[in-house]
Amino acid sequence: MRTGIADLPLHYGRAPRWLFERMVKLAYHIVHAVVREEGPEGFIKKVSDPVWFQSLGCVLGFDWHSSGLTTTLCGALKEGLKGKGQELGVLIAGGKGRVSRKTPGEIQKYSHQFSFSPEKLVYASRMSAKVDSAALQDGYQLYHHTFIFTPSGTWAVIQQGMDLSSGWARRYHWLSSSLEDFVCEPHSGICCNHQGQVLNLVARESNRVRIHSTLLSREKPEKIIRELKHLPRLKLPMEHRIFFSRLCQKTLNRILVKTYENQPEHFRHLLGLEGVGPRTIRALALLSELIFGERASRLDPVTYSFAHGGKDGHPYPVDRGTYDRSIEIIRKAIMEARLGQREKMDALKRLKGLLF
Repeated sequence: MRTGIADLPLHYGRAPRWLFERMVKLAYHIVHAVVREEGPEGFIKKVSDPVWFQSLGCVLGFDWHSSGLTTTLCGALKEGLKGKGQELGVLIAGGKGRVSRKTPGEIQKYSHQFSFSPEKLVYASRMSAKVDSAALQDGYQLYHHTFIFTPSGTWAVIQQGMDLSSGWARRYHWLSSSLEDFVCEPHSGICCNHQGQVLNLVARESNRVRIHSTLLSREKPEKIIRELKHLPRLKLPMEHRIFFSRLCQKTLNRILVKTYENQPEHFRHLLGLEGVGPRTIRALALLSELIFGERASRLDPVTYSFAHGGKDGHPYPVDRGTYDRSIEIIRKAIMEARLGQREKMDALKRLKGLLF
């Protein structure tokens, strides 16, 4: 299983209308072909793979190495599959910026249309975003969240964060079938370059820090603040000084009152509390190290052809004629397969075997 994180340079601009319209059509036909051969769950599994996802973006003609591939490809998939949920069994919610915050509402809307319970899916959407913004603190601010799922409950998350200071974006992939625990190694089989030292509270090595952070969140706030007041007299490693300089005791006290009142039983309950964000989690992790001597992991959990060219002309301009023929080939193959004539679909599968 190859799910995990990709680092991409930030690029600005958008796909021209003529290209995006073709991306929408080809995306639909490719998804249709995959679903026909492997079912909706098969597509969910493929799209959760950062290498397959990246390859799909290249086939559709978007910049192979830019941050825009993520948002544009997810947008093309969502537009291409709009109104096709009954036919394909694949539903897509969320998107970029403000649209990402509409994900829970979109899931609930789908639940009325397809008669399924939305609670677990809404929880998965919210927790995956919370983990990648608060429990894995790697310097990237989330701005894109797409939730792809089936009415039966299989789901994948594709979300992206940006670091304007470095000029890079980072994409996070999740898959429900490989997930055992939202707060312990949730990104299975990660493959990517290392960022350096980060605060990784979802690493297996951070288990005791998660436990003690949760215990501390159930303590009276005045006791925690009292411990914090000792920090300036301690000789701390550099990353701790950064953490301490960013702590606001007034804000922290307000959050600790909330955690104390809610008495979370598990780290995932603590993480799921409204208002508990990166600063609170950092403070609790720091106090866990100070009081209990438990050190949190600093390991960053992070190696990838163009079929039709790229929108910026790299490695060559998009060939519109070839693009349209590709759409027509896949469309005809699907139509003929429906009629029992599988020669073209089988030929495409044999071609995959030669290429991969």
